[in-house]
Amino acid sequence: MKRKKALAIGLSIATVASLMNVGTVFAADADKTINVWAFTDEVPGMIDKFKEANPDFDYDINTTIIATTDGAYQPALDQALAAGGDEAPDIYCAEAAFVLKYTQGDASGYAATYKDLGIDVDKEIKDADIAQYSVDIGTRNGDVVALGYQATGGCFIYRRSIAKDTFGTDDPAEISKIIGGGSGSWDKFFEAADKLKEKGYGIVSGDGDIWHAVENSSDTGWIVDGKLNIDPKREEFLDLSKKMKDNGYSNDTQDWQDAWFADMKGEGEKPIFGFFGPAWLINYTIAPNCGGEAVGEGTYGDWAVCDPPIGFFWGGTWLLANKDTTKAEAVGQIIDWITLNCTEDGLQYKWANGTLNGEGGTKDSVASSTVMKNSDGKLDFLGGQDMFEYFVPANSYANGKNLTQYDETINQYWRDAVRTYTSGDKSRDDAIAAFKQNVADNLDVIVE
Repeated sequence: MKRKKALAIGLSIATVASLMNVGTVFAADADKTINVWAFTDEVPGMIDKFKEANPDFDYDINTTIIATTDGAYQPALDQALAAGGDEAPDIYCAEAAFVLKYTQGDASGYAATYKDLGIDVDKEIKDADIAQYSVDIGTRNGDVVALGYQATGGCFIYRRSIAKDTFGTDDPAEISKIIGGGSGSWDKFFEAADKLKEKGYGIVSGDGDIWHAVENSSDTGWIVDGKLNIDPKREEFLDLSKKMKDNGYSNDTQDWQDAWFADMKGEGEKPIFGFFGPAWLINYTIAPNCGGEAVGEGTYGDWAVCDPPIGFFWGGTWLLANKDTTKAEAVGQIIDWITLNCTEDGLQYKWANGTLNGEGGTKDSVASSTVMKNSDGKLDFLGGQDMFEYFVPANSYANGKNLTQYDETINQYWRDAVRTYTSGDKSRDDAIAAFKQNVADNLDVIVE
């Protein structure tokens, strides 16, 4: 089966299929074929490993991968779900930015409950000790319809050398106290920023580095009773961002741009103390951009993690099944192996210990706290620290009840509006007004 990325918006399923060379599943094979839709090859790769571990599983996997670039994935998935039939997705993936659309929002009616897949979901969630935020996001009307395989609760990821130079210690427990870890307040964080500034350091790279903590600590989401809602904690981001900019506490970078990556290898305008993020930010973003591959090269090995001032999560992928699938039991076996199986033979254990593709692979923070507590999370990249000691509790601090299906779009509007204020292009009130107008003009949301 060839796996190709296709960028297609509003195209027919036949057109999407022809673009992607996914082929047609003939009726004779349909009963033994499971259609999987994803936006990267990560989950399809996991299913390949499931089949290797279960040679008696006699189903073929028909994979469709469409990148989320330019918003291509959701329209194609929506059409495939609506069209139904033998080529409809049996298993499909949704990421944090739009998962609520498929678990609780406009497209949630397509999702099967995990119970309908033959999964003893309540017992297995308890046994696996899945973080509540992840369960909340995947629950529709009291029934679980989606779970993830990663845990994306966030920590503060900091440079040991800068910690020693500024605070005289790089001990995670001490640094946690210094930045107000677990306090629910930014006060100590900004006190630490002052001390770092005196030494010529920035505490973070840009305001995006605190945004996810702000966003996820809010009590309410962007939409309440069909109306745009600006939670006071999210509105405070205007002031936090302005404080950082005016005081030179950062390099004023924008996340996912070159200057942000440069700060990870210590080559920015001024050295940066740390970043807020989950384990995936360490493994797939900071490590590849640290300027080295072994201790002593670039910033490799000069990192550690500690508690953040405010609990949050960032990202993640949830797995769903089509309520109309005719292969519910087989689909359930795959999903259970990826999201809930706590044995050493399951995806969770292999993913946490870096053994999915053989020894020496990337260790990650997984959905099951039970697995992480029984796994080795030590990383040379973190100076030998066991990251699970901090990422397990981090997952319990995260809040999944303030998301909406419009978050990806509204977050971008808000971030853009905040930058117009901090740069001096607009007043605080004008920036908020422009944000509201942008939402009113582009989304089916009541704006008052």
